[in-house]
Amino acid sequence: MLWAWLSLLTAVAAASQDAWIKRHFSSHGPFFMAAFPLVYGFPLFTLSLLLVPVPELDRVFWGCYLASLPINGIAFLIYMNAIRISPLSLTVPYLAFTPAFMIFTGNLVLGELPNIWGTIGIGVTCIGGYVLNIDPRDRRLFTPLRAFLAEPGSRQMFFVAFLFSFAAVVGKKGILHSSPMFFTLSFFSGFSLLLSLSLIWLGGVQIRTLALSPAKGAAAGLLFFAHGVLHAYAIALAKAAYMIAIKRLSVLFGVIYGGLFFRETHMKIRLSGAVLMLAGTVLILLFGE
Repeated sequence: MLWAWLSLLTAVAAASQDAWIKRHFSSHGPFFMAAFPLVYGFPLFTLSLLLVPVPELDRVFWGCYLASLPINGIAFLIYMNAIRISPLSLTVPYLAFTPAFMIFTGNLVLGELPNIWGTIGIGVTCIGGYVLNIDPRDRRLFTPLRAFLAEPGSRQMFFVAFLFSFAAVVGKKGILHSSPMFFTLSFFSGFSLLLSLSLIWLGGVQIRTLALSPAKGAAAGLLFFAHGVLHAYAIALAKAAYMIAIKRLSVLFGVIYGGLFFRETHMKIRLSGAVLMLAGTVLILLFGE
């Protein structure tokens, strides 16, 4: 079960990355929040790439590589804006919907299809997302729906979950046509460089601002690097939807971080919603085929 442990470590890295960036860079705006891990992570990915053997590359690899750049770029920017404008406990739990979307994208791209338990897991995940938005002061049936519509960060992260469902399966296909480390390091080297330059040229991100906090930026880059590498190894060893299901334990860690470091309120009800969402993903993990 090496893949499960690697997926769990990926979840810790992802949640820690979110909390660190929100805590130290949210005052700069979403473009700066995105730029710090990209700029400081770029040397780690690029230098590591020099140590990895180059496998034989075919058209499928290049197609997956080129498709992954815009999908991940758009998702990453929306992701950063979502955690900037809304509480972590009302944004990151929506990433738990990624495995649900992957039931369809996994079948489309990888030919993976869930059984009945996977379908039940999807239902439990969606119920958890609904519970997540219950206001303890107003327990009417449609209150969570109104909360979802009113919280922009929640809506944005829901869309990010949809984009990530494509990014994950396309990335795995690229891995299958190269190697986990080569695809990950080459992709994130190009992704970090291109998106960083775009943010600097078009997004108003200033290099001197990025240089003001080198230690904090280096920590963000290191977490981003760890997140990417652990994800690659884990998803190469298991079905994509199952790996992402375990990785979405980052939802639980994100809710805990929100309560510990950002004093976010209504943590009991939000935590119960997050646990329900995770229960759905566990059903997919344990009984899905």
